[in-house]
Parts: sequence; structure tokens; C-alpha cells
Amino acid sequence: MITRRAFIAAALAAPVVPMGSAMAQAVKESAKADFLFVQTAKGMSFDKSTNTLTLDGISSTTLFFSDRPERIAGNMKTTAFVPFWSKGKDSFLSDPPNADISILEGDKLRQVVAVLQAPALKGDTLTYTVKVLQGEMPAKGADVSVFIDIIGMPMTPFSYAGVARRGYRRMYWR
Repeated sequence: MITRRAFIAAALAAPVVPMGSAMAQAVKESAKADFLFVQTAKGMSFDKSTNTLTLDGISSTTLFFSDRPERIAGNMKTTAFVPFWSKGKDSFLSDPPNADISILEGDKLRQVVAVLQAPALKGDTLTYTVKVLQGEMPAKGADVSVFIDIIGMPMTPFSYAGVARRGYRRMYWR
């Protein structure tokens, strides 16, 4: 079983993740970090009857970055991100993340806040079971960005907060 903590620690230590000397030093000195994730796709569809979000043309990489003060950023293969829903106390399975799903509709941006569950990746198609918290998910859309918050359910729909939960949701690694 790969936990988020173990994977991020390994990814940051691995030479395939390009890091400047300042970032490498921050990784060495930092004992904990809150990581957030970003996924992009060319298109999406939503089946309201099954609450299934399908991201078509998903990028092969998922970006991650840390909350202040660490300011660590990098990327990982999307195939390595999906196992974060495996069993364990530090998994998205036990505490599903919330996400801001941003969809371009012509010249307008639609934002939907949802909880992401049960990811399944086949080729460049990623599906999630979602619980919409705010907004209305369109049946189809293009140019999709999914901003994933590891903290869990927000205190307000557009917060990265859950400030009270931050203490136990931090990733510890050395």
C-alpha cells in the first residue's frame, strides 16, 4: 500500500523531480507540508444519475504544491496519484478530498465544488464518483482543471480551509 505521505516523500527525494538548490534545501529542512494537487483534462462529461465525472484527455502528470510556508512544488504521474484512494488512515479513501472543478464554457468559467471518490484511470480517461457541494455540474465541458484539496471538506465552499483539521492532515516526513 502506498500512502500519500510515503509517495510525496519519495517523489521529492527522487532525482527525476527537478528541484533547484533552494527547493531541495526546503525539503531537507521541512518536517511537514500540506500538499494540494491539480489535474487538467481536455474535456469532461457528467452522468447525473450515477454521479460520475469523466475527465477525457487527462494529463499524464498531476501537479502538486505545498501550502505556506514550505512552498514546495512538483509533479507526479497520474497513475501514481490514483492509488491515494487505497486503504489506510492517511488515504483519500478514509477522508475523500474536496475539489474545485473549473470548466471553460466559451468565454465563461464555471466552478463546481465537489467531493472526489473512487477514481478509475483507463488510458487518458479518469473517472470519479462525485458529490456536488456547490454549483451545478454541466453534462459536458472542455478545458477542465481540477484543484484538489487534501484537507477534506471545506468550512466554506471555496475555502482551502478546514483550518481546524489542518493539524492532523499535515504530511510528516523525514
